[in-house]
Amino acid sequence: MPAEPSGASYAAAGVDIEAGDRAVQLMKEWVKKAQRPESVGALGGFAGLFDASALKRYERPVLASATDGVGTKVAVAQRMDQHDTIGHDLVAMVVDDLVVCGAEPLFMTDYICVGKVVPERVAQIVKGIAEGCVLAGCALVGGETAEHPGLLGPDEYDVAGAGTGVVEADAVLGADRIRTGDAVIAMASSGLHSNGYSLVRHVLFERAGWALERHVPEFGRTLGEELLEPTKIYSLDCLALARTGDVHAFAHITGGGLAGNLARVVPEELHARVDRGTWSPGAVFDLVGKAGDVARPELESTLNMGVGMVAVVPPDSVAGVLATLEDRGVGAWVAGEISERAGGDEAVTLTGDYAS
Repeated sequence: MPAEPSGASYAAAGVDIEAGDRAVQLMKEWVKKAQRPESVGALGGFAGLFDASALKRYERPVLASATDGVGTKVAVAQRMDQHDTIGHDLVAMVVDDLVVCGAEPLFMTDYICVGKVVPERVAQIVKGIAEGCVLAGCALVGGETAEHPGLLGPDEYDVAGAGTGVVEADAVLGADRIRTGDAVIAMASSGLHSNGYSLVRHVLFERAGWALERHVPEFGRTLGEELLEPTKIYSLDCLALARTGDVHAFAHITGGGLAGNLARVVPEELHARVDRGTWSPGAVFDLVGKAGDVARPELESTLNMGVGMVAVVPPDSVAGVLATLEDRGVGAWVAGEISERAGGDEAVTLTGDYAS
């Protein structure tokens, strides 16, 4: 009998094609749940397909595109060996950027890079992505799983995603619509969301030495469970507001904090004043601040401090906007207002102390 080949192979280099194929089979049931009527074809093609004839109902459709990841929150998921929520975070980070300009998220694609393909783990990640897409009202039309042995450890991975949305040209939201007297309405976050985890991990793990399994009375659950709380997806809530015509702009509060992200939609001649006394940040923000002796400016420029999305609305629309958000189960309140910018003013000023 001929001797077995002893040369190099892809498998010997650490890439398992059969495991990748099995991962695709396991994720199919979840991808099927994250479809829209415009979705075309099945999982496994070289490109995701979406029926663009749906755009014919627009007078002048403008496509919006966004891409993002979830940062080092993946390190927490890996340490906890819980992988079915990180995809939800990924969708939130992408679609809530799209909706800021008033765009309806249409579809997403994902990229999962792993040190070693463990089919069940990959399927759990995709499950979270699919479930997030359902909550966002968009389709998951494709993605890529790449195995990078030698660059990532066997249990390490990273995720990224890209999304496309559409908005009518004359309905694009942004700074040009904001006027003096507009109200700044804050929408409550579900926790840390997916930003600032490098600081959080440094403070809680390295400095304080806390374990993920530690029960924290202020949370009513373990530290790990709190840190993996999925990012709130606001897209359908924001679209409900945008379709009423009662919104001038949105700001997605991610890295850079409330002031940094709200400033991105405040015109140069105007100023947003936000009163900290209108809300109390969740316990996790206080914990990070105290455990790491983190100064308030550092916290506020890194974490969302309890506000995940902001809407800037005309004053006569405040009651209706708040009522709509309440009906949709979104905690919201008037946090500030827009005024003329005086010389030397920043775009956004946070005033007062947080409510206790």
